[in-house]
Amino acid sequence: MDWQPLILTFQLAFITTLLLFIIAIPISHWLSFTKSKVKPIIETIISMPIVLPPTVLGFYFLLAFSPGNTFGSWLDNTFGLQLVFSFSGLVLASMIYSLPFMVHPILSGLSNLPDSLSNASYLMGHGKWRTLTKVLLPNIRPSLVSGIILSFAHTIGEFGVILMIGGNIPGKTKVASIAIYDEVESMNYAAANRYSLILFLMAFFILLSVYLINRNSKNQSLI
Repeated sequence: MDWQPLILTFQLAFITTLLLFIIAIPISHWLSFTKSKVKPIIETIISMPIVLPPTVLGFYFLLAFSPGNTFGSWLDNTFGLQLVFSFSGLVLASMIYSLPFMVHPILSGLSNLPDSLSNASYLMGHGKWRTLTKVLLPNIRPSLVSGIILSFAHTIGEFGVILMIGGNIPGKTKVASIAIYDEVESMNYAAANRYSLILFLMAFFILLSVYLINRNSKNQSLI
């Protein structure tokens, strides 16, 4: 069994989840407190990957990042970035595709916190950043963990976006979901079953951990 697709899958999921966690916190914080009229538009854009077919997103990523188009050519000439059929392109596409799975749990956690927490912190002379990191985030740990786990799991299960933007390059863009497709196309069902079983078990235990975390947090809130 070739373990490279699985290793590449977990590398992609880890990097994507880490970067999403960094950018989702300020986005969620802004969304939870802003009164801006553009808030519904921003929320809609963030949530689009949930309802759009992955191939639609992958197709537009392919067009945007292609060196034959203006934006892709600018990235290549200015920064030397070739995002089509590259691991970097997979990371960027995965971040956009999995963004709602990180933002929504964190946003929900922040929105459910009482205003008194923030107000008390401000009265003590703490700024917005210290209030966020020292007061708000520690009180939504279950939401943070849920966002991390769901984003990681969602990235592991990606197929359409990965296939469109990354193709099928061994050791570079051939993740486990693509390997399964390859093995099925080759009628090598035994190998496809091994990859599928590993991903199935990973998804099961990841989702089980989310439900256990949420149940424990509810039990603690009732005590």
